[in-house]
Amino acid sequence: MTEKTSRVSGDATGAPVILSNEPGSFAWGVLAKRHPALIQQVRDAFPYGRRQHEALDALLDEIANGVIEPLAPADHDHERWADWGKEYFGHSWYDAPFLWAEGYFYRRLLGAVGYFGTGPWQGVDPFAPFKRAELRGEAVEEELRALDPLADASVEERATALLHASLWGNRADLGFSISAGEPGPSDVTTSALVADDSATLWQLLPAGTSATVAVVADNAGRELIPDLVLIDHLLEHGRAERVVLHVKPYPYYVSDAMTADVVDCLRRLTEAPGEAGRIGGRLWEAMAAGSLEVRTHPFFCAPLPYEEMPEDLRVEFASATLTILKGDLNYRRLVGDRLWHPTTPFAERTAYFPGAVAALRTLKSDVIVGLEQETVDALELAGDAWRTSGTHALIQVGP
Repeated sequence: MTEKTSRVSGDATGAPVILSNEPGSFAWGVLAKRHPALIQQVRDAFPYGRRQHEALDALLDEIANGVIEPLAPADHDHERWADWGKEYFGHSWYDAPFLWAEGYFYRRLLGAVGYFGTGPWQGVDPFAPFKRAELRGEAVEEELRALDPLADASVEERATALLHASLWGNRADLGFSISAGEPGPSDVTTSALVADDSATLWQLLPAGTSATVAVVADNAGRELIPDLVLIDHLLEHGRAERVVLHVKPYPYYVSDAMTADVVDCLRRLTEAPGEAGRIGGRLWEAMAAGSLEVRTHPFFCAPLPYEEMPEDLRVEFASATLTILKGDLNYRRLVGDRLWHPTTPFAERTAYFPGAVAALRTLKSDVIVGLEQETVDALELAGDAWRTSGTHALIQVGP
């Protein structure tokens, strides 16, 4: 990336902010290809009226040919976005920071389909059909069945398998595969980890602890189920006395989890036979007893790094023994969405966080820190798009 396209004026870190204006880059592809395709998918999923179609067309045209327009003054969150976007309104979408542009795209998409309005589409999740189809899919069936042989594994093997399942998300079957004759997680998933602080993670949560664990969710559906199964393991085996699951307050990034998605996943678990059903039952009871609590906060849909989190959220995380951040977006917000040198220490980038924090992330964007130089050399030598392809992952703990 050139100095012009990637740096922010007055930037003191020396690490370029990731923008979307370099054709062929991952960030450019998201704005130029992924977002238009998503708009078409949303169109096809609902019988929207003329007003919604015209608004979606206008958003597409603005991104491709126009400049970033602010929200209407009457919009409920106009003041927040007016502040967040004051440097970018009137400029090309591609010249805004990638993290900000993605967040604003989803806010504008929701506005276009009437999610925040007073009409009949108010509160209708435009991504719900995709989430529900995934929950009903055969892949989820297979993964829930894979929990049965896992129940007979040792506590240590089960802990490793469930941590890896939560890490890989939509490759959860790799984490669950531990039955006789199948490659275990140490054989299949560990080889694709570019960093693995799992031992440190478990040291922070010894059995019999009175720990409170905060889990900041990423995607719903097939990715949220292994998160819930891991939470059950923490509670069932005394590694946490209480878990607070943080979700988005409204639809975000296609499949990000909201409270309704947690409920859908819990129902899916409780309706399943065998071990999955038992796990679902325990989690349902944990919700009623208060040992599992679901919370949300407007900041989870803000286009800002966690370094700028509000004080009430900082207090929330400070009270946790460990905060586990799931997924790629949370990672970008945790370390800063910049082209850091990959050997930049993870602890250095998370020193501001108000307590111990763990990142469980499958690599799906350019940002990365905390790697050993020999790991970077080997990955670069392989010639693959290892930063963005979803074929590699990490478990990092700091600060």
